[in-house]
Amino acid sequence: MPTQNNILSAPGLAEVRARIDVAGKKAGRTADGVCLVAVSKTHAVEQIHPILEAGQRVFGENRVQEAEQKWPELRESYPDITLHLIGPLQTNKIKQAVAVFDVIESVDREKLARALAGEIARTGKNLPVFIQINTGEEPQKAGILPREGDAFIQLCRDELGLDVRGLMCIPPADEEPALHFALLAKIAARNGLAALSMGMSGDFETAIQFGATHVRVGTAIFGTRPPIHEV
Repeated sequence: MPTQNNILSAPGLAEVRARIDVAGKKAGRTADGVCLVAVSKTHAVEQIHPILEAGQRVFGENRVQEAEQKWPELRESYPDITLHLIGPLQTNKIKQAVAVFDVIESVDREKLARALAGEIARTGKNLPVFIQINTGEEPQKAGILPREGDAFIQLCRDELGLDVRGLMCIPPADEEPALHFALLAKIAARNGLAALSMGMSGDFETAIQFGATHVRVGTAIFGTRPPIHEV
């Protein structure tokens, strides 16, 4: 169990948890109905340790290679970690992704879904997935278009046998996120999907109002991300 000192060493996490609790109560929901995914991308193991000591166990990473480097060591000390892939997944990284992640939130195209289903079948691993919907229909952003969502969900769930738990979206930066959260919730509801991964540091309270079951928060917990230096 986290101690008071552990919690005080992670003030950003404590504040985010408090805000989730307040937002949940305003929406008539309980705090345990919202899973906080702490986005640890680009943050070093040393920065993640205080968050783990404060009791956080669900984390999100954007890149397979980075997750492979960081999380095996952390899992040795914290075997109950749940790790979500929240960034784009290339088909040539599927084997590694299935090995290191516990949930994949970014299933966004048929080729990926088929390859992922094949690797899951080969390994026998129980791997829940979310389908990413491009609610803003932005050409530069990954995700299934909303009008194609129902057919793609059916393909993934019924034909490919993927364990589809819910939907994920990243609203356009310059648009009202509530519109996109409402759209994602509508698509999920008509397909009988209970989980909604939506909302980040700047808008997770709004996402909770619209039914988010998972919020992906990085900056508000860890602070500003360091620049990425490609090697």
